[in-house]
Amino acid sequence: MTISQAINTLISDSPFLEESLAMDLINISSLARIFKNDVERMTRKEVSESAIVMAIRRRPQHEYLKIAHKLSNFMSGLGDIIVRSGLSDFTFENSPGLNACQRKLIEVLSTQKDSFYTHSQGIYETTFIINSQYQKSIDDIFVEEKMLACKNNLSAITIKLPSHNTEVLGVYYYLLKKLAWAGINVCEIISTSNEVSFVVSENDVPRAFPLLMHIKKGSSGNKYKV
Repeated sequence: MTISQAINTLISDSPFLEESLAMDLINISSLARIFKNDVERMTRKEVSESAIVMAIRRRPQHEYLKIAHKLSNFMSGLGDIIVRSGLSDFTFENSPGLNACQRKLIEVLSTQKDSFYTHSQGIYETTFIINSQYQKSIDDIFVEEKMLACKNNLSAITIKLPSHNTEVLGVYYYLLKKLAWAGINVCEIISTSNEVSFVVSENDVPRAFPLLMHIKKGSSGNKYKV
């Protein structure tokens, strides 16, 4: 493996690092010192820090910058952002009787106005996110089912996405990156074709909501060199 190939591999393994380099937030000499041992292991030879610095500086970033520019324009077209609080998350092990329990739960919710309900079925387990006020109904209906996890005091922040969102690379990454950098943990992600909901702790909503509004207004302040 050449020095350039080793550098490409190391940087590609860390999207945050790639973005920071594009924004000139990284001291390249310091990065070269950090990379030195890995580069020597991958190339199987001694490599000077100056050679690593040169390889980093010569690494093309045009494709990344093109994607970043598209994302910045896309985010300015985000639609309404809605917060629903007072939610709970229940995860059950999949079983033959789980679908019947789900139908009973939907019957209960059908008589209620403005209830929040979503479910996600995986290979081995199914998660329900619902208003916390229905916890007793969950306990009664799913009494024979094996509950794997339960989280309370959650909120869902739902974002209306432009219809062409599936044609733009990195939409979810961009949003999740902003939340991660702010130290906000995302408990669940719920998505449809043109909507995405981030389920977070109610304590994180005062930070998460204005952050996402900031992105929508296109005033994130990121500047990329082209």
